Amino acid sequence: MELNKRVLIGTVGYQLLGNHSVGPNLLPKLQAIKWPDDVVVDEMNWGPIAIIQYLESLEVPFDRVVFLVAIERAHRKIGEISLYKWMGGLPDDKQIQACVGDAATGVISVENLLVIGEHFKVWPKEVYLIDVEPGMEIAGEQFTKKVVAQVPKILELTRQIALNGIDESMKILELRGDTLFN
Repeated sequence: MELNKRVLIGTVGYQLLGNHSVGPNLLPKLQAIKWPDDVVVDEMNWGPIAIIQYLESLEVPFDRVVFLVAIERAHRKIGEISLYKWMGGLPDDKQIQACVGDAATGVISVENLLVIGEHFKVWPKEVYLIDVEPGMEIAGEQFTKKVVAQVPKILELTRQIALNGIDESMKILELRGDTLFN
């Protein structure tokens, strides 16, 4: 691990939605890994405003944040993993208010969390998303076979990015707040 790096691994997603629940369902496996003391693994479903307040209250902020999520994207196959780097930027004021409104009503969304965190300037320079294609939303506790087959890779990728950051062998896509909702 890079010296003097505090890392947050956060899972974001609803429970009981099959593949859409990759983050929450893999949280116990991530917590079972022996991490250095400077790595915190936590669920990030407790509301963007509360999460922002938590991050603002830290005496020593995180240097890297890694989110594990499952977001439907039309161009991917079920179980496909995409890596994103949060580049910052904000949508217009109306969209920021929509994110805050969603957050206030309990909507769990990494997009809302990213935008609200960006608005309050809590993100470190290194914020990454490990995003697993879930396919159509289907209720249930189990993953499809395609996602089950990816679990070791998801866990290893999370460990690698948390401890070492990204490297030139990884295909990293950019995610920006000012284009997130377009």
